[in-house]
Amino acid sequence: MHTLLTLDEQLFIFLNSLHTEWLDPIMVIITKTQTWIPLYFVLIYFIIKVYKKQSWIPLLGLIITIVATDQITSSIMKPFFARLRPSHEPSLASIIHLVNNEQGGLYGFASSHAANTFGVAMFVWLTLRPRYSWSWLLFVWAALMSYSRIYLGLHYPLDILAGALVGVCCAWACYRVLKGRLDRLL
Repeated sequence: MHTLLTLDEQLFIFLNSLHTEWLDPIMVIITKTQTWIPLYFVLIYFIIKVYKKQSWIPLLGLIITIVATDQITSSIMKPFFARLRPSHEPSLASIIHLVNNEQGGLYGFASSHAANTFGVAMFVWLTLRPRYSWSWLLFVWAALMSYSRIYLGLHYPLDILAGALVGVCCAWACYRVLKGRLDRLL
């Protein structure tokens, strides 16, 4: 385990060092949930377009996915593992790049941003892929959002991977519960 955490820290230091001054404000914008509100409305629009009067079913599934991913990472995993974020790790203080001295909460394993965005990406992809081949692009969005957390010094790569895994699993489970109902609607 020690070797894995050491490799995770080294990969974080490498990825976090790949910063440029002009990209800092862009990454701050990318990491904010509010930035993506227009995207959420577009996704809701497409879900309503496909499922019409029964769109409440996939929308409820999406809400349950987000609540589950957020609660699993924030209320269970972070306090249980109590792994300091890199921004709070004293041994990294002099070598990591923090933007606007933003440090986030004390613990970072697993990333709620990664869990939530990958949960949304997976659930929407599963529900819209029969009609919209572009829906896989949501995983690019989730990866970009997640990478911004490393760039800003707020998460280790394993925090991101664990969060993404939680998001994908929660979305898949929620979709599987609703699948029979959703298939009948298409």
